[in-house]
Amino acid sequence: MSDQLERLNRLPLRENLRGLEPYGAPQLHVPILLNVNENTHGMPEKVHAAIVAAVDGVVSGLNRYPDREFTQLREALASYLGHGLSAGNIWAANGSNEVLQQILQAFGGPGRRLLSFPPTYSMYPLLASGTDTEYVAARRGADFSLTAEAAAAAVTASQANIVFLCSPNNPTGTALGMDVIEAVYEAGAAQNAVVVVDEAYAEFAHAGTPSALTLLPGRERLIVSRTMSKAFALAGARLGYLAAAPEIADALRLVRLPYHLSAVTQATALAALEHSDALLANVEDIKGQRDRIVAELTALGLTPAPSDSNFVFFGGLKDPHAVWQGLLDAGVLIRDVGIPGHLRVTAGTEAETSAFLDRIRELASSGVF
Repeated sequence: MSDQLERLNRLPLRENLRGLEPYGAPQLHVPILLNVNENTHGMPEKVHAAIVAAVDGVVSGLNRYPDREFTQLREALASYLGHGLSAGNIWAANGSNEVLQQILQAFGGPGRRLLSFPPTYSMYPLLASGTDTEYVAARRGADFSLTAEAAAAAVTASQANIVFLCSPNNPTGTALGMDVIEAVYEAGAAQNAVVVVDEAYAEFAHAGTPSALTLLPGRERLIVSRTMSKAFALAGARLGYLAAAPEIADALRLVRLPYHLSAVTQATALAALEHSDALLANVEDIKGQRDRIVAELTALGLTPAPSDSNFVFFGGLKDPHAVWQGLLDAGVLIRDVGIPGHLRVTAGTEAETSAFLDRIRELASSGVF
C-alpha cells in the first residue's frame, strides 16, 4: 500500500468510496490526442472572436453573482433543440457529468438503485458511488447490442429507481432504437423510475437517427441529457444540459449549488449557440473522418462497430495493448477501454485521422494484430 493511499484510508471516508480510483484517461503529451472524444477541430475564428467579445462584455460585472436561473441561456438551448421545447424544459450545469450528478442527488441516494448497461460510460458507477446510490449493471448482448425486451426485463428485475441509457453509447458508438427507450420507460412505471437518455454525441449521429427528444411529450419521468463539449468544441468551458418536463428542473433546483453557472460560462455558451451553424459544419467533417476510419479498419480485417458518435470502437485485436503502445510510440494516443480485443479512437481532423490510419497499417503489416 502506498503512503498516499494509507493516509487516505486513515480519513473517515465513506465506506462505499474506499478502494475507488478517480475517473480519468491518461494525460500524455503526444502530438495527436485521439483518446477522450474531444472535438479536435478547434474553434472557428469568427466563433472565437464572438466568445471573446461576449466574455469581455460580462467582465465588468464579475463582482456580482450571475443570473441564478440562466434564463437567456435556457431560452437559447431550447431554441437550438427545437421539438417545441421552452426554457422551462431546460436545465444546465458544469458539464453533463454535473447534470447527471444532480439527477442522482435529487432522485438517487441511500436505499435507491441506478441501473445501466455496460459496457457504457464509465462515470455512471462513480456518480452512483458519489451519491451513495446502489449501482446495478445489466449486461448487453455479446455484440454489445441492447434489445427492448432485455432492457425492460432488467428494469423489472432490478427495481431500479433511475435508469441511465447512453445513446449513442460510449464506448461502442452505437445508438439505441426508440423502442428500447420506450420499453425501459414503461417497465419503470411500477417504481416511478426516472429514465435518463445520455445523448452527449447526438449531433454526430447518421442522418435519420432519431433522438429521444421526440419521446418527451407525455413522459414526465424521461430526461434527455446533452453537452456542448463535443459538437460545440467547448470541452474546456464545461456546459452540459438536459431537456425534460419542467418539474424535473424544479427538482434539480433543490440540490444545485447557488449560482452554479458562472457569468463567463453563460456568456461563452450563448456566443457559441449564436454561431451553431459554423460549429456544426465541423461536425460534418468529423463524421466524414469517422466513416473513413470505419471503412479502412474494415478493409484491414478489423471489426469496427457502426458508429453514430465522433469515435470508432473496433475489435479483432489479439493484443490491444500492443497496438495501443505501437500507436503511442508513433505519437498517436487512443483509448484502451479495457474490453478484451478492442480499442477506441476519436475521429480527428483529416491529418490526424491519416496519421492514425497510416500507423495502423504499419502495425498490421508487422503482424501486431
